[in-house]
Amino acid sequence: MIFSLPFHITRYFRPTFLDVFNLTNTALGDIFAVYGITAMIAYFPGGFIADYFSARILLAFSLMTTALGGLYLAQIPSQNELLILFAYWGVTSILLFWAALIRATREWGGKFTQGRAFGFLDGGRGLVAAGAATITVVVFSSTMPIDIESATNIERKQALQHVIHTYCALTFLAGVLVYWILPKNDSTLVTSHLSSMKIRNVLRKNIVWHQAIIVFCAYCGYKGLDNYALYAVEVLKMNEVESARFTSIAAYLRPIAAIAAGFLADKYLASNIVKYSYLLLILCYSLLIFISPANSIFTIILGNLIITYIAVFALRGVYFALIEESKISRHVTGVAVGIISVIGYLPDIFFYPVAGRLLDAAPGVQGHQYYFSFLTIITLMGITTTYIFARNIKRI
Repeated sequence: MIFSLPFHITRYFRPTFLDVFNLTNTALGDIFAVYGITAMIAYFPGGFIADYFSARILLAFSLMTTALGGLYLAQIPSQNELLILFAYWGVTSILLFWAALIRATREWGGKFTQGRAFGFLDGGRGLVAAGAATITVVVFSSTMPIDIESATNIERKQALQHVIHTYCALTFLAGVLVYWILPKNDSTLVTSHLSSMKIRNVLRKNIVWHQAIIVFCAYCGYKGLDNYALYAVEVLKMNEVESARFTSIAAYLRPIAAIAAGFLADKYLASNIVKYSYLLLILCYSLLIFISPANSIFTIILGNLIITYIAVFALRGVYFALIEESKISRHVTGVAVGIISVIGYLPDIFFYPVAGRLLDAAPGVQGHQYYFSFLTIITLMGITTTYIFARNIKRI
């Protein structure tokens, strides 16, 4: 839920969000870039904090402070005010949250079930995200007029405000649940001593940097899903409600793909699952570059979009399981996650600005073909790095 306010609203309701806030794709991309910059600053110190403090307190506090920011979003602030809000979210959703979440999951997974642990983590995240999206789509559609195309600006604004308030309530509730349900004394997650030598050893490991690039490329694929709602409207000619419904239903693929990938990773190695997921993405993106929408191939396009959802969710389900595969010490998990995340989540800074400019430069089908070309190049880098990573692991 912590990423629902910064990301899920624009993922499932992008056309409406752009209209209500009077933003272009480029302007929204620049707002996300501010989030990315503050998040990048927060990842590395967040790794140190996660190695020293209880996950229970860190996660609960992050969720509650993120939810409070949503109340401000519901006031429909200006573009400059959105820049400040997203900078705030870059801190609240990352500094005390991200590394603590990954460290707790690695500890929970033990030595032999890392794939399943991270698969269930991302599958659970996906199930909750999809469930929340379903709820908010119902809220959105029930507050819009029957004839969607005739909705006034005021009606669109009110419908979106109801969506934002719903996400606020669910995020705050998640914080309360975390505080009451997680162990009060999770001392096994806390490291008493972290020497500078251990940190230097982590920094010197090539496989850590390879993992960072793998996460970087996979995360670009994940960010790429955020424009599918716009693709459905501009290319597939769906209306705003149909578009939101399609993307929210597709989100239910995440728990299935992530958990299945986790079980397969424990049997066949996470690096192999990452490799084949990248290969699927390359094939699907390439097809979407060259085909144009028509009644006869509408199903083919839709099928390719769905396969990209599955491949991206599989990647997210297992890419942090690579930490155990690379035999990094558990005592420096937080530091390793901090390093990997600083590089891996750089797309938070540049992806939306680049994507927004590609889409605005050539509105319609051509802009989206440029967009999928951009994703193809990044995915090729990901599969190449995965091969290098796997070869180094065998050597070790």
